[in-house]
Amino acid sequence: MSTKTKEQISFNMKQVKNKDSDIELMLRKELWNRGLRYRKNVNKIIGKPDIVFKSKKVAVFCDSEFWHGYDFWIPKIERNIERDKEVNKALEDDGWKVIRFWGRDIKKHCKECADAIQRALEE
Repeated sequence: MSTKTKEQISFNMKQVKNKDSDIELMLRKELWNRGLRYRKNVNKIIGKPDIVFKSKKVAVFCDSEFWHGYDFWIPKIERNIERDKEVNKALEDDGWKVIRFWGRDIKKHCKECADAIQRALEE
């Protein structure tokens, strides 16, 4: 059980980066080196995808295992998982291709992640 107050926990949570994380930077650099141009953190698209190819309607999410269901904090994580499903469905219903990668996969297999994005763009 945490000895921190709700205010302290809230403050700590607000300090966590939600864009330009290491995994996002790694994948974006690989895509950029391949000549693939994208938008990042597009607020007008549901779920605010990390990487967007608007003309091809491809939305890419770089999901950290901690925040999206690969660690603890079960209630928060369960809601994040549910929200991810809602975002995927809404985007797919609007004609988008949705691609999600776990952070560890980007770290270990960045080129393969970029390959998957490139294939989606070529379809």
